[in-house]
Formats: sequence, structure tokens, C-alpha cells
Amino acid sequence: MTERIGVIGAGIVGLAVARELARTRGATVTVLDKEDHVAAHQTGHNSGVVHAGIYYAPGSLKAALCREGVAMLRAYCAEHKLPYEEVGKLVIAATAAERPALRGIAERARGNGVPGIAELDALALRDVEPHAVGVAAVHSPHTAIADFPAVARRLAADVEELGGGIRLSHPVTALRETAAGVEVLAGGRRFVFDRLIACAGLGTDAVARMAGRDGEVRIVPFRGEYLSLVGGAKDLVRGLIYPVPDPRYPFLGVHLTRRIDGEVLVGPNAVMALAFEGYSWGRVKPGDLRRILTYPGTLRLAARHWRTGLREVYGSLVKRSFLAAARRYVPELSAADLARAGGGVRAQAVRRDGTLLDDFAIDTHGRIVLVRNAPSPAATSSLAIARHIGRVVSRA
Repeated sequence: MTERIGVIGAGIVGLAVARELARTRGATVTVLDKEDHVAAHQTGHNSGVVHAGIYYAPGSLKAALCREGVAMLRAYCAEHKLPYEEVGKLVIAATAAERPALRGIAERARGNGVPGIAELDALALRDVEPHAVGVAAVHSPHTAIADFPAVARRLAADVEELGGGIRLSHPVTALRETAAGVEVLAGGRRFVFDRLIACAGLGTDAVARMAGRDGEVRIVPFRGEYLSLVGGAKDLVRGLIYPVPDPRYPFLGVHLTRRIDGEVLVGPNAVMALAFEGYSWGRVKPGDLRRILTYPGTLRLAARHWRTGLREVYGSLVKRSFLAAARRYVPELSAADLARAGGGVRAQAVRRDGTLLDDFAIDTHGRIVLVRNAPSPAATSSLAIARHIGRVVSRA
């Protein structure tokens, strides 16, 4: 009998997993998602950067799967004629005090096998980005940009061509593991699978509760808001300009990102959202907010980093805060060059002690695999994450 596998979540990770399991195991795969289109949340709201792997701790799952995933994604985009462009990234030290951390980034990148890494002085960085300033920079010439929603749509087509199904507008409302498999109620229909893989992103905690597997971490949603450059200001940025990140956080700070459509984004910040899908200050769900605020990890995180949190909220409400951050690296920018441009919500796993879980985290419980934490660079790593989950399923 053909193996039946269910996948919860039609983002890029869920669809990549579905394709991998249909392709390598010959399984009949069904993807369930509550939205009416694929890539509705994190996949469809990110900046489109294909990360090269310069930040992640050598030996971590993130480092390994990012490097593996870049190669796989590049090949996949070439095969299906999807947009993929190596525009390069500069990580710039704005002050001499940031030089040691910048050197650490270069060492980490080389440790991860990132090709072409170069350390540049203040003059050399302007050969890469003529309008940028700083005391030094690390250049990653093979960092790329892509159209992740287009990749997700292609993956969904692959799943269907392999005999699987994409069931949109099918919210999962209940599930249970039995001796015979996993029963799932979704969209008012009952499905029975031999295995279930949950790649639910912002809905991770809800699925884990249904499975009776709350675990040791919870998702705390962080909204990242963007501005965009308008008019001729777009020509001030060739590729990607990033600050030296704060090592206390997995967020990379306000940066300038050229997108595959030619737009240039400025951002994001990182403010705690007031709902799991809280894409604006006006999007508040009391039930979500109660779960977020009553989790001990949220309160401990806030107690530890409340000053940073207030600065991020200020940046969300005051446009000139974004401008000041961007002008550290591109001083020619003015307020007239910036327009509001939406944003996304990151599903960030937080431990009970208030620390942020940085690495990818995947748990197996019987016939159920839960992707607990898959923030950036999950889109970059999606095909490699799928291969990794395929190995996890084979060992289970």
C-alpha cells in the first residue's frame, strides 16, 4: 500500500517537504493549509534574500542546511527558469568599535565554506557600493535574491505532478495519533495519514497543542516593517547593505535590500506582534495576545530586553528612525526618499527562560514530525530542510 503523508503548511518549507517525500519515497502526499493560496505568510512577506551562510555558528543545523540549500535553490531556479540573481552583500562596520565583530563574521563565513568572502577597507567597499560609507566591510559576492513565492508555486505544481494534493482553505482543527496512523480534521473533512509533518510557521503552537506536544519552546511573533526607496534613490543601492548584527539577537538589524523586482527595501525592525498574524498595529487578537503574554518566556524576554523593545517600537512609529539607521550606511538618503512598504511576521521560538532559539529545531513524536523553529534562512534552506526531514522520517 502506498504510504500516505500529510503536511500542514503550504509555505515554502512545507511544500519543499511535500515534494521531497513524494519524489524520494513515492508517497501520496497531501498538503493542508488554511489560506486560499500558497506562501501566504512568512514565505510571501520576506525580502527575497538568498542567504549565503555568513552569520551562522559553524556546526549548527542552520549553517549546514543554509549552505546545502543555497546550491539546491540555485539549481532549482535554473531548472525552472525562476528569477535568481547574485547581487552580493556588504556587511558594513560603521565605527571602529564594530571591527572585531566584523572580523568574526568573516571568520565564521569562511568556516562555513561561503565562497568569495573578502574583507574590505573604507575605500574598497565603495568599489562595491559607491554610495555606501563605513570604516570596513565584509563582502559576500554570491549572496543572491530570488522570488520565493514563485518558488513556492513551482513546488506546489511539482507536488501535484507527483500525484499529491494541495488542499487550500483547509484549516486543521483537530488531530490525533492512533495505532493505525494520524487522523486529521481539516476544512470539515477527515484525513488519515501514515505520517504527518507540521511546517506550520506562525501556527506551530496551535498544531503542537492539538498533537499534545507543547514542548519546551513557544512561538513569539515579531513583526518586521519595511520602508522602500522611491524614485532615483533606488539607484543608490546596487545590492544588499547590512549592518554588523547584534549577537544577542537573531535579527539582522535595519538594512537595505534590492529585490528581484527592482524595488529597494529599508528595514526591517523587530516589534512583538499583537497576534500571531499581526501584520499591523491594528491587527490584534485577544486570544493570541493572551497566549503570547502569559507564556513565561515572553515575560522574561521582555524583562531582559525592554530598552531594545522600546527602541524598536519607536522605530515602528517614527519614520525618521528608519532614515537615521539607513543613513549610517547611505548618507545621501533623505526623508523624501522613503515610503511605507508593509512587512511580515517572523515565527520566533522562545524558551521558557526568555532566550531566543537561534537554530532550526525539528522534533519527532511517533508518527508526527514538528518543525518547531524555522526562521530565516528557512526560505534559502527550504530544499535542504526538506531533504533533512526526509532523513528524519526514514529513521523514525
